[in-house]
Amino acid sequence: MSNNEPAIRDFVKAWSRLNVDEIVDYFTEDGVYHNMMLDPVKGKAALKGFIGAFIANWSDTEWELVNILSKGDIVVAERVDRTKAGGKPVALPCCGVFEMEGGKIKVWRDYFDLATFSKAAAG
Repeated sequence: MSNNEPAIRDFVKAWSRLNVDEIVDYFTEDGVYHNMMLDPVKGKAALKGFIGAFIANWSDTEWELVNILSKGDIVVAERVDRTKAGGKPVALPCCGVFEMEGGKIKVWRDYFDLATFSKAAAG
């Protein structure tokens, strides 16, 4: 069994610490995060800026793994991301598809309903 699934389990847990450097360290140097509502972000420097801005108004977050499965270098993680953003609680169902390389994230595509996040954050 590869270390890919445990690496993604650790990655999911790392978000609760809201440490951008730690989160970005899970990616390859040329790693890509594609939040499917936006253009892909590539490379550690760009990832640091994007993720840092994304979580800037979060006071805490816990990501619940609902299902996780892996085969070879692919890991799929269904989650509920429970976040306090701007003082408001948001529970966001998500599904992340990870392409791994050498135990690091080469590509992460994240699928969720933006309206769910926006409605909770505005409420």
